[in-house]
Amino acid sequence: MSIIQNSERVISVEIITAEQAAEAAKGLTFEKVWAALMEMKKSQVETHEEMKKSLEESQKNMEKTVSNLAKNLGGLGNSLGQVIEAMFTAELWKKFSDLGFPVTRQSKQAKFCDEKRVLAEVDLFIENGEYAILVEIKTNMSIEHVDDHLERIEIVRKYLDGRNDSRKLLGAVAGGIVPDNVLRYAQKKGLYVVVQAGDAITIADMPHGFKPREW
Repeated sequence: MSIIQNSERVISVEIITAEQAAEAAKGLTFEKVWAALMEMKKSQVETHEEMKKSLEESQKNMEKTVSNLAKNLGGLGNSLGQVIEAMFTAELWKKFSDLGFPVTRQSKQAKFCDEKRVLAEVDLFIENGEYAILVEIKTNMSIEHVDDHLERIEIVRKYLDGRNDSRKLLGAVAGGIVPDNVLRYAQKKGLYVVVQAGDAITIADMPHGFKPREW
């Protein structure tokens, strides 16, 4: 045993002689050394395979978790949409009655069909003998939704004309979330905008000179 000492630490070094090395190597053959190396390699390969298998299993579990989360979020979105729609459906007819359109009938998911197909579907169809108000309800209203609704009203207008229904049509959009730019856009197009206000709903304040468009 030899001791190497410096300013930081003391290191112990085991020194063996050539004779001691020769004695330790007695009984070793090339075959034994090769076999030992192969065993070490086999162990390394097995360890690598185990790690690979473990990683693959973890990835599968992660993919399954993400898939389940996506499904749950989709279900949550559908449930939220149903809650928003139910909230507006329950109260909206009163708001338009207060605005000067006495409601005699309200229909959910009103479909307008010809002999072959559904031409248009309206979330809420509020009507009386003189007017009918077509309402589109969204959880998060967008400008694209507004444009789609304008096209929908045009389709319903042609549908009613073909059946000699000359009542005037009005349009409205309602949303749990209605960004300011969407609200202003819808009002410029002559639509009423219905928004959530706390636990209630209300028709948004209309700009000076607002006149609802009639179809």
